[in-house]
Amino acid sequence: MSKTIDTITKNIGFIASILTLFLALLVSYDAIMRYLFSEGSIALQEVEWHIFDIIFLLGLSYALKHDKHVRVDIFFVNYSSQTKAIIQIISMIFLLIPFSLFFLQGSFDMTVQSFLQNEISSDPGGLKYRFIIKGVLFLAFILLVTQAISEIIKSYSKIKNKKLLFTLIGGIITLFAIMFFHLPFFLDPLWLMFLMTLFLLMSGFQVAFVFAGVGLIFALISEELGLEVLEMLPYRVYGIMGNVTLMAIPLFILMGLILEKSKIAEDLLISMGKLFGGIRGGLAISVVIVGAILAASTGIVGASVVMMSLIALPLMLKNNYKPELATGSIVASGTLGQIIPPSIVLIVLGDQMHLSVGDLFKSAVVPGILLIILYIIYILIYARLNPKVAPAIESDEEYSKMLKDALKVITPPLILILAVLGSIFAGVASPTESASIGVVGALILTAINREFSFELLRYSSIETVKLTAMIFMILIGATAFSLVFNELGGQDMALEFFAHDMGSKWGFILFAMLVIFILGFFIDFIEIAFVVVPILVPIVHAFGIDPIWFAILIALNLQASFLTPPFGFALFYLKGASGDLVTTGEIYRGVIPFIVLQILALIIILLFPDLIYIFGE
Repeated sequence: MSKTIDTITKNIGFIASILTLFLALLVSYDAIMRYLFSEGSIALQEVEWHIFDIIFLLGLSYALKHDKHVRVDIFFVNYSSQTKAIIQIISMIFLLIPFSLFFLQGSFDMTVQSFLQNEISSDPGGLKYRFIIKGVLFLAFILLVTQAISEIIKSYSKIKNKKLLFTLIGGIITLFAIMFFHLPFFLDPLWLMFLMTLFLLMSGFQVAFVFAGVGLIFALISEELGLEVLEMLPYRVYGIMGNVTLMAIPLFILMGLILEKSKIAEDLLISMGKLFGGIRGGLAISVVIVGAILAASTGIVGASVVMMSLIALPLMLKNNYKPELATGSIVASGTLGQIIPPSIVLIVLGDQMHLSVGDLFKSAVVPGILLIILYIIYILIYARLNPKVAPAIESDEEYSKMLKDALKVITPPLILILAVLGSIFAGVASPTESASIGVVGALILTAINREFSFELLRYSSIETVKLTAMIFMILIGATAFSLVFNELGGQDMALEFFAHDMGSKWGFILFAMLVIFILGFFIDFIEIAFVVVPILVPIVHAFGIDPIWFAILIALNLQASFLTPPFGFALFYLKGASGDLVTTGEIYRGVIPFIVLQILALIIILLFPDLIYIFGE
């Protein structure tokens, strides 16, 4: 049974991966026809967002099959296989399946209502039969429940101590029964909801399922609410499905993954290493520059850090670079994709804060450049004061030839970056359209480098489906969580605390930055953006704070969260890719100066907010 389910899910994931490539080509075609030939089609644009919906909805079960739904693995990574299997079963039985069954009822009613009303597009020339895309939402959660059953079967076979499993399940059922009947007498539901969420996240349960399941549990057991509070959830999710801005996420991910496999990064690192190797700290500077180029062309932190760890770290250590400087420069440069456009963080923040993604991209350019400059200045000063930490590399090759080779390698990705970001900044194309052009450009660069293959297309498109599904499942879970959290008074409590108890605009900003910084030690930027940021948005407006400036401060803060020991994700990426070349202690010590530099950049933007508008408001 499990094998049959897995086979079905695998085939569905393959269909979704083909659709990602088709979506990129279709959006590119639509953009070219509209801008060059003034031939637009409402129906074609609606087909695009329908395909986008199908990709991430069908990808939900596929991501579950491959365990791609992100979890806080601080402790989880050290669990035994039996403990991991028990957590998986409990997650499926008590979080994912109940939420999915509840959601199925609502989405089925929504689909039937659309069919009976013969719902069509509200735009002239739009598509008919709107119930079909709503039906895909219903189908997606049927597939998700089915795959959850498969995961239970597979996990159950790994458990030797079956008695322990059933004891835990019985204990959880008993706990829920006690909570259902006695919750109002023991603890404020709002605080209990927060504590349960934190406990489950730290225990290693999938983030999206924790938010979704806890939201459902507290809607059910709270005296003030009931399941009625979640009745509109399918309609909320349908609203997410129609958000064209979010369509840029899978397209930018696809562009980045194609470039990751094209060996452009490897050629850049080698060429830049030769170009700057003759000065002290030159290799570290080349890593920073390549990291910035990768950030502006791929925006995928994990890929950038791993690539540079595999290519640059052995080279730096071979040339007697201090391990702390080598590792620090790699992880700091690899995380530039969090702030330098096209950043997935900025796209998500733009959606959650109801801001123009194009404006956020423009505003993030100066902070990104500021970080690059601070990194390079630090490396130069450090290498100058202590020549042994980053010695110069002697080379017999003519500098003019090295410069020519470097320009040859750097020009194609720079042209792609200028085409993608330039079209957004100039207002010529939307982020989604620019992302699709970026995918086509990345494919062309791959062909020029003679790295194009169907295996590359398969890998890039399949990984895009997994990552996109993971992001949107967190968004669905966070939406359910926020509905219940706000109805229990969470947003009102936050507004009361920041607006009245603190009573200061700057007090709110500093406290909010501190909270996000601390949360960044433990959870990913996606959870912070989907759960914490919506709580802060009304307070930002209440104080009259510039929301774009505040969003950039959050983005800078979230970037630092990737580096903060002991749980920074970039540190895990580096350690995993480097093996025994460096120790964990060397990585931690190496990253501290760069965290200080990031905080310095945050303070500069905090004190001089007009800097973010140098490239236009």
